[in-house]
Amino acid sequence: MSHDYSIELASMPSLLSLYRKILLTRKPGWDQQPLPNVYVQAKGINVADKKVRQYADVCEFDFDGKVLPPTFLYVLAFRLHATVFNHKAITFPLLGMIHLKNSISLYRPINADETFDVQCELTSSKTTDTGLEFELASKIYVGEELVWEALSTYLYRIESKGRRARPPRGSDMVWEDALTWKLPEDLGRQYAKASGDYNLIHLHPIVSKRFGFERVLAHGMWSKARSLAALMQFIGERPFKVDVEFKLPVFMPSEVTFAFESMENGKRFEMRDIKGRRPHLLGTMTYLDK
Repeated sequence: MSHDYSIELASMPSLLSLYRKILLTRKPGWDQQPLPNVYVQAKGINVADKKVRQYADVCEFDFDGKVLPPTFLYVLAFRLHATVFNHKAITFPLLGMIHLKNSISLYRPINADETFDVQCELTSSKTTDTGLEFELASKIYVGEELVWEALSTYLYRIESKGRRARPPRGSDMVWEDALTWKLPEDLGRQYAKASGDYNLIHLHPIVSKRFGFERVLAHGMWSKARSLAALMQFIGERPFKVDVEFKLPVFMPSEVTFAFESMENGKRFEMRDIKGRRPHLLGTMTYLDK
């Protein structure tokens, strides 16, 4: 497939450097044009055991020193996402963008000592009532084998006068025997240290208030990872797909509740506020080896 822009990286980029560039580069905003197809690839990537352990600890995965937590490879993929966001063809800034949905498929257990080829492609964009919605598809190979892939849906929000957003609702799941998780004030810093994702909206209240939030926000992908960690007891080594929609932001410090129930070929799950009423995250986990 041909691409409007194709980037070959010699190594995995630093998110800290990419965020610095994002902060220092002034972009005018969306130019009302469809987004181009931008493709980024980095080959021969290895991960550091220390970082995997930090990530497993903050997301509460049971890491045995060998098999990677399934969401850890998103840490690599997001570095390529940030590379796309920094591209000259993207005329709006990363800060303030909203991660709407994320889907991850794991085709087999992946060992921490394997070598990865990481690919990311900005595939499509469309205008909605709330702004410009676009998708980034990520794939990770070990040799010629596709072992992991993800699809992330983002929104560049455009304010619309007179439009009032409806508050999201939880599903019809019976909310009984829900787990309660306490999120410390420094959770954003812990996750940033493990993932390299130093987006200031998750770290500093001045920045979060700039975007209309009273406190710092937990990373959406932490919420997904923490939810998946609670379901790994049912997954084991089976290939699976986990889809989530991010709803209301999770502030820190706070308490949230989590519950799941069985469905055909998997589980569905939610993270809600401490009262179990307002949804932060809705998700499903389905097995791929029917």
